[in-house]
Amino acid sequence: MTGQQRFLIGLAAGAGAVGLAARAMRNRHAISFDGRVVVITGGSRGLGLVLARQLAAEGARLCLLARDREELDRARAQLPEEAEVMTIRCDVRRRADVRLAMDTILEKWMAVDVLINNAGVIQVGPLEHMAHEDFENAMATHFWGPLHMMFEAVPSMRRRSFGRIVNISSIGGKIAVPHLAPYSASKFALVGLSDAVRAELDQYGIRVTTVCPGLMRTGSPRNADIKGQHELEYAWFAISDSTPGLTISADRAAAKIIEACRYGDPELTLTVPAKLAVRMNHVAPATMARAIALVNRLLPGPAGKEGDRHRRGRQSETRMTALATVLTRRAAVANNEE
Repeated sequence: MTGQQRFLIGLAAGAGAVGLAARAMRNRHAISFDGRVVVITGGSRGLGLVLARQLAAEGARLCLLARDREELDRARAQLPEEAEVMTIRCDVRRRADVRLAMDTILEKWMAVDVLINNAGVIQVGPLEHMAHEDFENAMATHFWGPLHMMFEAVPSMRRRSFGRIVNISSIGGKIAVPHLAPYSASKFALVGLSDAVRAELDQYGIRVTTVCPGLMRTGSPRNADIKGQHELEYAWFAISDSTPGLTISADRAAAKIIEACRYGDPELTLTVPAKLAVRMNHVAPATMARAIALVNRLLPGPAGKEGDRHRRGRQSETRMTALATVLTRRAAVANNEE
């Protein structure tokens, strides 16, 4: 055997040993959700509700937070009767709401084991139609909301030297997407916040997972805030969200997120197209920038004063869009987005 062969064999053995050690370390951090107190923001519909269903099946004690009382009531009705579920009307953008909600949770269950920051808003349209308030709303929901929740939940976790925090960002928080400027900017902020607190909270036994999904079929386009040429903007957004191969079902996405939380993984990027886009952006950022600029040229242009008006996704739907978005509309019905 030559020296080069011995080196290659040794290298392969070393890599295998590192892999086994990494798997053993990951398994050591695995947790059961049975009896755990899990708080989910934006838990009344979409991905939050799907996460709640799967965690209820594992025996978790659930607290769902959302702004709409009726949506919370419908969400509770979709969960098993035997599941321990608390619902609290809470606007995560307001620190006082978050503080009151956390006081209520701790009074009942004495602890928060898992915090899933999932609440989200999305504004679709050209930059020309985005107002200062659109950026404020996105930042308040995607950055300040999770920060408020962590400020209130972390002391309880630190006292017990245990906790899991899952921050649901987006592929739009790693690669800026045209016509989604407020959304992308705020999701970038959440990625930075999540990665920063991970390093500082690890010493207290608190694992932080940053989740960056690609397109998911949760039904959320129906509740998106559309500006510009409303029907055309909704069409490209909803059809993209409903295309097999580009998207992942809400159930599969939720299962992967729960597994990442179970093991305390630092990061999870969902869907193959999203992973490829992130890799391409790292390897060839200039090429990626030109490609995104080209995509922007294919999107609808501004629409004058009428384009400044807000419309819900469902209000911007046409018969043609409805035919092309069957999967999204099915998900909307299943996940309380209607």
